[in-house]
Amino acid sequence: MRTANFNLTLEHVLDHIHQDGYGVIDNAIDENLIELLLTDCLSQQALFQLAGIGRQLDKQLNPTIRSDKTKWFEHDNLIQQHYLALMEQLRTAINRHFFLGLFDYECHYATYHHGDFYKKHFDAFKGRSNRVFTTVLYLNTPKQGGELVIYQPKSKDVLATIAPKAGTLVVFESERFAHEVLPAVDIRHSIAGWFRKNNSVNGVIDPTN
Repeated sequence: MRTANFNLTLEHVLDHIHQDGYGVIDNAIDENLIELLLTDCLSQQALFQLAGIGRQLDKQLNPTIRSDKTKWFEHDNLIQQHYLALMEQLRTAINRHFFLGLFDYECHYATYHHGDFYKKHFDAFKGRSNRVFTTVLYLNTPKQGGELVIYQPKSKDVLATIAPKAGTLVVFESERFAHEVLPAVDIRHSIAGWFRKNNSVNGVIDPTN
């Protein structure tokens, strides 16, 4: 798998994080890997489940807030390992440049069928989450719908509206930017992920599985 061009992606992500706290990088991932990831995503659709709100004991299903279906990555899947290896490069680069101490990366496939959405929300709340950066990688290019809307910090104003496009990587600060996914018209496949810090305290291990 060719990854040489990913060095340019790393530079773009670091620049955007430094300047704006978020970035949208077209053609961020080799198209051959995008095709393999899409094929892998499609092959596992029968295992997808309705996405929940919250984590672990606080997790609940609420189809009035989000209606997409997801499946978490498995570390013994070779195709997924290629993508995780690239995200490990990005994690290392962010830590090296910003001294953030990011601990790990978790991600899942997300599929939005016609009418599916995810209302405005934060992926992390200040002082209450270990998610530091959110990533979205698009695996296909729907003709219509499923746009990601990112809002100005502490505002109802829209900062960016990003149409899904295969190979585009979006990265943004999880605590800083509220965002939503507009209702899909055509089916939308992506990978949603989070770089996390380690909040282990008093012998309680975090992140937990």
